[in-house]
Amino acid sequence: MKNSKKVSKTADQLKCFFAEDDNLYEKILGCPKEVRESIVDLCDKIDNLSKIGAALSAEHNIDRLLQMILEEAREFTHSDAGTLYLMDDEEKSLKFEIVQTDSLDIRMGGISGNPINWPPVRLYNEAGDPNHSQVSAHVGITGKVINIPDVYDAEGFDFSGTRAFDQQTGYRSKSMLVVPMRNHEDEIIGVLQIINATDPNTRETVPFSKSDERLIISLASQAAVAITNTRLIHSLEDLFESFIKVIASAIDEKSPYTGGHIERVALLTLMVAKTLGAVDYGRYASFSLNEDEMKELRIAAWLHDVGKITTPEYVVDKATKLETIYDRVRHVETRFELLKQIARTRLLQQQLMTGGKGKAESAGEATEEQMQEKLARLEEQFAFIKNVNTGGEFLGDEKKARIRDIAQLEYEDSLGKHPLLSDDEVKNLCISRGTLNDAERKVITNHVVVTIKMLRQLPYPKKLRRVPEFAGGHHEKLDGSGYPNGLTDEQLSPQAKIMALADIFEALTAKDRPYKKGKTLSEAMRIMGFMAKDKHIDPDIFHVFVKERVYLEYAKEFMDARQIDEVDAEALLAKLS
Repeated sequence: MKNSKKVSKTADQLKCFFAEDDNLYEKILGCPKEVRESIVDLCDKIDNLSKIGAALSAEHNIDRLLQMILEEAREFTHSDAGTLYLMDDEEKSLKFEIVQTDSLDIRMGGISGNPINWPPVRLYNEAGDPNHSQVSAHVGITGKVINIPDVYDAEGFDFSGTRAFDQQTGYRSKSMLVVPMRNHEDEIIGVLQIINATDPNTRETVPFSKSDERLIISLASQAAVAITNTRLIHSLEDLFESFIKVIASAIDEKSPYTGGHIERVALLTLMVAKTLGAVDYGRYASFSLNEDEMKELRIAAWLHDVGKITTPEYVVDKATKLETIYDRVRHVETRFELLKQIARTRLLQQQLMTGGKGKAESAGEATEEQMQEKLARLEEQFAFIKNVNTGGEFLGDEKKARIRDIAQLEYEDSLGKHPLLSDDEVKNLCISRGTLNDAERKVITNHVVVTIKMLRQLPYPKKLRRVPEFAGGHHEKLDGSGYPNGLTDEQLSPQAKIMALADIFEALTAKDRPYKKGKTLSEAMRIMGFMAKDKHIDPDIFHVFVKERVYLEYAKEFMDARQIDEVDAEALLAKLS
């Protein structure tokens, strides 16, 4: 809408308003020019009022909505200034939301970037008596419309603040229209105050007319409904996002490692997405996400591991290869101690039989020196098993063979002889990488299937319909070797690729995993570089991740200082080219 629009409708345009009533049209056409223009102006305002109603309903950004309301009210009445207040029910006050004065070039609140630091207008004093001295508070309390031709001549209200403002700025506040904003439940949610109506032809300040008053009442009503609806939408969105975070907290209660992971992946995902949308080079030079798309990605990131709520915590938190509910390496240590005790006992029995000479008199008997060698060998074998149990490095075939050899040692108890390691212990100790065996890894990877299944059951609005796709794709790889669906580069969205990168980088650098220490920045970036080269993560997104130093921004916030070392970014970029 243009401000101070001068009416200039032609006879043909006027006829459009009264196309179904030729007699009325002829009568109006015969009226004086001023009357015709007044009628056209009124019809134009009514027409614009219906358009504004649609525009208000379509705007869901509360700051833009409030600013639009005040600007439209001012345009309808050709007003120089105005203020929009919203009701604060808890504080029982009116809060300044938008303040505008054209002649003083004042723009405050809304999307202006200029905050309003004025204290709110109290509706009641400390004694609990209603504040009828201030016109905005009076309207907020009573719901009455106040139309004042000249505030300097008005009685019953305190305009000392207005006079002080005028004196300080050289302004002259005169006509004022103050209207309550009632929503569909007849609740007053705010007050609309417009100042100094202007004659569009003479530019003189004039009182607000009755037609102005009726139009602003109608606009205020539509505005109140739009504000209420927008607030409801935001409340539902806040409820939805809060529910998501409650789910993440539930997972956090099961496993503090997973809970921290979810939050960090969500934050890193958005960091990468924003950076990718800001660069003007590479494959993603034209990539950008609007506010709704960023919200969709944020929700997907918070929900990407929701399926882990069904995953047993002993699998999620499995810190060592022999851990179930507890680490079974303690049983293995007890068996080694039993073997050592057996060796000591046999030597002692032998010494008693030989008079304490400590020398072997027949084959198969042990000397003190041999016993100490055996004890040292058992100590070294258990140290090896204990180290293997941590799952901290790749386990080669040679070490697996040694585990099987150690398993053949026997210990004896009241139930007879037993192998030192059970078949299940051997299977777990021989895990090549990490601490999970094949069955447990299948349980872990199944969380993505569960995530997708759970998320697809939610009735998303149109703007969130791709949440299951983004959340369910964070373990896919560009070469098709990922899971659960083996999707390829062409089948994966940029959002899913971004989340995959964030998920891996967080996992590599996380300092709170039960089964490993967080890697240094350079180690993590080197591994990520190999993954990008092998098309396990998107090399173009990783290129931006490296070049724009997103990794460093993340590291300063979430990694220990000891982990943050020098990264050879140029070398990494050279390998990608």
